[in-house]
Amino acid sequence: MSRVHNFAAGPAALPESVLRQAQEEMLDWHGVGASIVELSHRGPEFIQVATEAEADLRRLLSIPDNYAVLFLGGGATTVQALLPLNFAAPGQAADYVLSGHWGKTAIKQARPYVAAHVAATSEADGFRTIPAREGWQLSKDAAYVHITANETIHGVEFRDTPDVGDVPLFADFSSSIASEPIDVSRYGVIYAGAQKNLGPVGVTVVIIRRDLLERAGQPRADILDYRSHVKGESMLNTPPSWNWYLLGLTVKWMLAEGGVDEFARRSARKSGLLYDVIDNSGGFYRNEVDKAVRSRMNVPFFLHDDALDKPFLKEAAEVGLISLKGHRALGGMRASIYNAMPEAGVQALADFMRDFQRRHG
Repeated sequence: MSRVHNFAAGPAALPESVLRQAQEEMLDWHGVGASIVELSHRGPEFIQVATEAEADLRRLLSIPDNYAVLFLGGGATTVQALLPLNFAAPGQAADYVLSGHWGKTAIKQARPYVAAHVAATSEADGFRTIPAREGWQLSKDAAYVHITANETIHGVEFRDTPDVGDVPLFADFSSSIASEPIDVSRYGVIYAGAQKNLGPVGVTVVIIRRDLLERAGQPRADILDYRSHVKGESMLNTPPSWNWYLLGLTVKWMLAEGGVDEFARRSARKSGLLYDVIDNSGGFYRNEVDKAVRSRMNVPFFLHDDALDKPFLKEAAEVGLISLKGHRALGGMRASIYNAMPEAGVQALADFMRDFQRRHG
């Protein structure tokens, strides 16, 4: 079997060693005689998996003790709806900074429950920049300020944590979590769908500063209450145990590879390989994002002639480079180069892009 280099934005590539370990343990986890996916989530075997996953994630991200960590189903979009229910009073304002498609999705999910306010947006320029902090129009007494740390579709990434004063900063880190060190203490809530950097689709990590759990929020069912999930240790209902297990294996792999400092170095090198090809192509390829905020995780690019899109994708797939088609909201191409993407895969794509230009330019 020959594995390809998978540049999908999510579900995304997983480390091969993680997949092989899961394959080996699929029928018999640690001599139990059954798969971890068959065992009770309240039994000692899965409790061990869950406990290790949280401890390892805390170590990987340097999560302080005054933050709770949840492993839940529902995806990041569900979190976006639950944030105002849990942390904003009825009618209270919440500020949103929009730097791409997923920021717009976040505010859409919140609007039924909160006075969602667009504090800043770069939509007028096609989400090619991040609005300058000095231009943000923050609300008085807002419940929180929400940002999307990395926009998967538009390829725009916050390179610094914005200062929003005493108001808690909430951030969707789905596509950049664990790719470089972050100061968790500067955020009120960090959340991330696992299917890009942390593991498989189907489990979402939510990191909450514990004092925020004291907020009354709004009337909601117990299953929508983060306080109940914290008390129940992410097992208020049956959790996505297989996905949680795979996340745990992926986090162990990242720690063994050198942790977030090492992945920051790799991410800089990998994204640099692709931006170098694009910037030195004489216009054959183009990336329209302001260079100061270009994503290290998702590199969208366009060919100078749309008629070359299909040949590019076809020829790339023939040499084992797949899932390069851009999101339908933007078009063009997109290479997602999360932690599990090896540098050799990105080098192969860079070499292919140069060769394609030579043959079609």
